[in-house]
Amino acid sequence: MRTYLISYDLAKPHLLKHVVAQAIMAAGQSWARPLEQTWFVRTEESEEALEAKLTRILDSDDGLLIQRVKEDAVLTNTSVRWFKQRQGGVEITADSNIIAFPMAPAGPTDEPELPFAEAC
Repeated sequence: MRTYLISYDLAKPHLLKHVVAQAIMAAGQSWARPLEQTWFVRTEESEEALEAKLTRILDSDDGLLIQRVKEDAVLTNTSVRWFKQRQGGVEITADSNIIAFPMAPAGPTDEPELPFAEAC
């Protein structure tokens, strides 16, 4: 298992921030996000494979850094908390207190969709 540091700079963060975050969380077996645009990812994949996955969703003006790292790191005013990739077969019910990362897409619901609010 390799550990990579992934950092990025988005020209239009309001459009891509969540898409990039989902792609990074799905890229390995576990991940940590010590800073806003800095991630650690543990995976069997190579730097080139990670780059290929991420550059498909980045714009030409966005910056990307992927570097293999050792486990040791110096952190100031932050910490590393590792999250495991969600494994298939985990049942999460509406009354559960479990949050799976990345979050699974919402499925169909029996509740009717609420109407949009109208301005007065």
